[in-house]
Amino acid sequence: MIKLIGDYHTHTIYSSGFRKEGKHAIGTIRDNAEAALAKGLSEIAITEHGPGHYLYGVRKKRIPLMRDEIDRLNEEFMPKGLKILLGIESNLVGLDGTLDVDEKLLKYIDFLIMGYHYGATPKTLKDGIGLYVLNPISKIFRIGKEKAKELNTRAYIKALGKYPINMISHPGSKAVVDIVELAREANKYGTALEISAKHSQLSVESIKLLLDMDVIYMVNSDAHRPEDVGNVENGIRKAKEANLPLDRIKNIEIN
Repeated sequence: MIKLIGDYHTHTIYSSGFRKEGKHAIGTIRDNAEAALAKGLSEIAITEHGPGHYLYGVRKKRIPLMRDEIDRLNEEFMPKGLKILLGIESNLVGLDGTLDVDEKLLKYIDFLIMGYHYGATPKTLKDGIGLYVLNPISKIFRIGKEKAKELNTRAYIKALGKYPINMISHPGSKAVVDIVELAREANKYGTALEISAKHSQLSVESIKLLLDMDVIYMVNSDAHRPEDVGNVENGIRKAKEANLPLDRIKNIEIN
């Protein structure tokens, strides 16, 4: 029997940026917590998109408010067996590994995710071309694919050395990377790679490439609705198809 301990990638109405709440994700922090409790989880992380995403990044001024809200909710939910964590799904915005979080924001959060998303504001024009122009071009026209992979992988690795990253979300799903090289470096920092139940990566093929490596894995829902919290069946399916021993996934228990 497989039991999910925690879902460390979920979104709420705070992932709305300058848009109207609920346009990107629906449900409140309480809604996600209640869904997690109902499914027997011990922990849930609320991981809104980083503030550098101009469409649905959480506004910086809201992060202290989220911290206060989560602290209050934990007084209610922790006696019931559920701990709520405040996280951020930060965006890679620089070829030098810069993320859209700073020391001030990091003081508020419990769980830092690094991800790549179209719509994040790059650090400079050069970063924008290298990260957000070359990638879609290489996918559509197959031009510069190896260069994009090299730049992406190098940027991810540089970020690992700069920030206390707990997990890399859907690595390779939106920006192609050398997954073997990235996994090797992530392991040095104790950073987990996500097997996403929502996105294509990690794929079965990618997981197979890492079977002989000592990789830390987490499987998460990337829920954008409360009813999807804890729904990781697709991620578990990919792990099984790749013949990954499930006891290597950090946030599940095998009974």
